[in-house]
Amino acid sequence: MRLGFSAGRMLFLTMVFTMAASSGLALDNGLARTPPMGWNSWNKFACKGLNEKVVRETADAMASNGMKDAGYQFVILDDCWQTGRDAAGNILADPERFPSGIKALADYIHGKGLKLGIYTDAGTLTCAKRTGSIGHEYQDAKQYANWGVDYLKEDWCNTLPGQNSESSYTLMRNALAESGRPIVFSICEWGSTKPWLWAGPVGNLWRATPDIQDCWDCKKTWGGGGVSQILDLMNGLESYAGPGHWNDPDMLEVGNGGMTREEYRTHFSMWALFAAPLLAGNDIANMTADTKEILLNKDVIAIDQDALGQQGRRVKKTGDLEVWSKQLQDGGRAIALLNRGAATAKISVAWTDIGYPDTVSANVQDLWTKKDSSAVKGGYSAEVPSHGVVMVRVKP
Repeated sequence: MRLGFSAGRMLFLTMVFTMAASSGLALDNGLARTPPMGWNSWNKFACKGLNEKVVRETADAMASNGMKDAGYQFVILDDCWQTGRDAAGNILADPERFPSGIKALADYIHGKGLKLGIYTDAGTLTCAKRTGSIGHEYQDAKQYANWGVDYLKEDWCNTLPGQNSESSYTLMRNALAESGRPIVFSICEWGSTKPWLWAGPVGNLWRATPDIQDCWDCKKTWGGGGVSQILDLMNGLESYAGPGHWNDPDMLEVGNGGMTREEYRTHFSMWALFAAPLLAGNDIANMTADTKEILLNKDVIAIDQDALGQQGRRVKKTGDLEVWSKQLQDGGRAIALLNRGAATAKISVAWTDIGYPDTVSANVQDLWTKKDSSAVKGGYSAEVPSHGVVMVRVKP
């Protein structure tokens, strides 16, 4: 059902977007010029725990605990908010979970200075067997806009045999463009059809990896994996990311209990180095001090949000010891000295590893200890704990 959409307008949009795709241009809807930041309900609350009370409490916490001030802005409902369609085909919110409705929830969240995100699926049903959007893309996009939705995540479960991901997501992109409201578009087909090759003109972000697990190293037979697996999958994709179009290594697990404090620091640091969306996935209304310290590290967040929009890459690997580098807008570098081994180890980076001559004198700031070193020449070394990272900002 295509609401308020002329055949001529559709032809024009198709021509424009086809030219953009063929030329390799990125989607330019003016949104997500830096990686989106916010909270998503799935990792902590999944289907069973999602309801209006949880979402309102989350918005209250984000507005008051420093997260909004640090840049977190989206409050995203994942799967299980919807329950079916009415006689006219309009998508309906679950009346037991969301008795006030999505429009009232959006108004509440907007009143906190935050934005609302919502979830759908490109198939007949969502991953949790709720109503999907196939055949209702324009109708749903219009409904989301009328409710005041600011961000849409579209999953890839229960698709039809032979259904094409690029075509399906392009259809929703076109529907959002006609909805009358700017809506960030998040593609979530788990990297299964190499979206980095085609999604630049289609979405603002796309999942480049299977689902994250709350663990350091725990690859699942169905494809999900821990932080360690995702690090390897993200390396090499840096040329496809930039302002308005980002590789997404999935949501954050910080604070959900499956990893150590050191591993969560590494998780957060590497997502920032990747210029990845920073979508908290924990119970932020009831955070520990350690979790809050990680999620609110503004120096690390600044690396993620750097306006140049460059995704970091691995520049050196010696067994379990790695060096990752991300170029910054001011000509500096963010460096992660990453220890994937079982014991503390010394890791060194030479300035030549990150594109500087060895004669350069640079200031080095440790983004976790806040220690500053001035006039450092040749390179930098640090002792890095097991599964830990030393993250520094280098500025000549």
